[in-house]
Amino acid sequence: MLIAMPLVAQDNVIDEVLWVVGDEAILKSDVEQARLFYMMQGQQIEGEPYCVIPEQLAIQKLFLNQAAIDSVDVTDQEVLNAVEAEINDRIARIGSREKMEEYYSMSSMKMREELRETMRDRMVMERMQYKLFEDITITPSEVRQGYALLKEEEIPFVPTQVEVQIITLNPEIPLEEIERVKAELREYTERINSGDALFSTLAVFYSQDPESARRGGDLDFFGRGQMVPEFSAVAFNLTDPNKVSKIVETEFGFHIIQLIEKRGDRIRARHILRKPEVPAESIVAAMERLDSIVTDVRGGKLTFEEAVKFSEDKNTRKSLGLMSNEETLSSRFELQDLPQEVAKVVYGLQVGEVSSPFVMIDKKGKEVCAIVKLKSRIDGHKATPTEDFQVVKDVIVGKIKEQKLKQWIAEKQKTTYVRINGDWCDCEFQYPGWGKN
Repeated sequence: MLIAMPLVAQDNVIDEVLWVVGDEAILKSDVEQARLFYMMQGQQIEGEPYCVIPEQLAIQKLFLNQAAIDSVDVTDQEVLNAVEAEINDRIARIGSREKMEEYYSMSSMKMREELRETMRDRMVMERMQYKLFEDITITPSEVRQGYALLKEEEIPFVPTQVEVQIITLNPEIPLEEIERVKAELREYTERINSGDALFSTLAVFYSQDPESARRGGDLDFFGRGQMVPEFSAVAFNLTDPNKVSKIVETEFGFHIIQLIEKRGDRIRARHILRKPEVPAESIVAAMERLDSIVTDVRGGKLTFEEAVKFSEDKNTRKSLGLMSNEETLSSRFELQDLPQEVAKVVYGLQVGEVSSPFVMIDKKGKEVCAIVKLKSRIDGHKATPTEDFQVVKDVIVGKIKEQKLKQWIAEKQKTTYVRINGDWCDCEFQYPGWGKN
């Protein structure tokens, strides 16, 4: 993605036309903006920037021109959502909104303006690429045939992967601890309503959502479906930015919410999250219960699969405890993709072995007790159609897409006027044929 940056003067030249594609120019400042973006993202440009980047921009213009012909577009709301997601991603990577604004030397508002057209172009281009490739289908037979034609260096190496089954128990939280947390939140609400403290100040000091706490509890803009239902139901019913919501219980803990702004079907709000503390005796009790289950499984009184009925993780209970990799939509994990506590335990297990109980933090940030069984381990290896069909299929489809894109660009080069400034045409382009029509 190419991100707009302030114009940069080079060699006392304010700007210069490097390429003309159709009736649009690619300026030296465009290349500088893209180059600076790569640098700020820590990305390496493979090759001479003044060769690689103009060619990328030229390809983008070919796609955008075709999109205009085919009436391919994106809605303003889609662009807005993408811009907000990009800004939130930058905040997450850099650490805070203030640090992000300092890093990019511009306000969030200015950044949104800078990103809007760039993001629209990117999304239109992606939609055109999807349209170009949407009719690509490949059969298992064609995957095997394509695999046989791959060079040795083209066959991907699949790292060691494991399949893990898990049983978790939630340590019991006493009612008095829950009431203590609610009392804290009621006190915060009273202080805010009385003018004794700002919501944002209390969020910085007390919220147990570290990412938003650094921003005074600010969650930035979000849609109804981006939050858990209980949170959204309350947040989207707020109308007065000066009011604080009732206490909301979700799977993450207890919240109070304050509206900042509404914009279409999205809102911007801040919250304070407080989590009840798990007493040591509750953890001990859960660990003892799990230890009893482990003893029964190891002693043959019941199988691990039968013991899964005791698990309080509804997501894995349905699959006999088998953990699911949300990134790959499979049950296989590389060790680094597992929760850290699970990875440490699994590393020392043999296939079929059940671990001793341990404490871990789940996806909701809650402390739970768990045992795991290493169901299988697939050692690192060169991909094969038999063991790694999807990996091999992705490689073959990638090659088909690459060839189709090459043919499409070659056709567009023949019918599109392209002129390259003489000072910048001495390049080995990825797609030869520029400026020869």
